[in-house]
Amino acid sequence: MAISMTRVAKDHIIKQIQSRGSAVGIRIGVKTAGCSGLSYILEFVDQPDDTDELFDQGDFGLYVDPKSLVYLDGTELDFVKEGLNEGFEFKNPNVKNECGCGESFHV
Repeated sequence: MAISMTRVAKDHIIKQIQSRGSAVGIRIGVKTAGCSGLSYILEFVDQPDDTDELFDQGDFGLYVDPKSLVYLDGTELDFVKEGLNEGFEFKNPNVKNECGCGESFHV
């Protein structure tokens, strides 16, 4: 199982960690929410959980809990700027469909 990140996403996360002051990395996961069933969560990690899977990014760790990893396997995280909007984009090969607003998905 694997999760990857683009260079742009890595650079953005490094800046965010530096502006926060400290963190060993970020955690990516999924939670039940939205009209399609699941949505992504992203949070800073100060202390990883013993059960987290670590994907070393060099300057920081990318952590995923075992339950979320099943839904995220093969996902690439990118950071995209489109006009005045910017944000993370999850390129997840497991997604079968998404809600109209793009906030939730179904596998």
